[in-house]
Amino acid sequence: MSTGTFDSAIAACRPTSLDPVALPASALESTAPEYLRDLRAELNDDGQTPAELTASVAFDENCSFAVQETVDRVREHVRTASHIGASRITLDVTVDSGAEGKVTAALDAAREHARREGVTLVVEWDESG
Repeated sequence: MSTGTFDSAIAACRPTSLDPVALPASALESTAPEYLRDLRAELNDDGQTPAELTASVAFDENCSFAVQETVDRVREHVRTASHIGASRITLDVTVDSGAEGKVTAALDAAREHARREGVTLVVEWDESG
């Protein structure tokens, strides 16, 4: 993807008085749209803006159904990040030995889903044995 068409928009960016913060998904009491909307407003009122959502997921079974269930949680994190206006999700991923192939394919699809939602999905791997 070429960034040439974004040059003028990028050049027009200016600092803001809001401090970007990383928000752990584990700190969220809910992912209901109303809760997320109110959380974002509260952060803004406190001079902060959610720039990143952080989460940990474990793919601890080499089973397609279990992998899909975990990827569904990743997609929920994408929806949450998009709703609060975070541009990035950093995902700490633990993968059981033998499940790497299934997980890689599933996370590739999740990355594409995140891209379509305007969110960058960053995956940090921890392969366990």
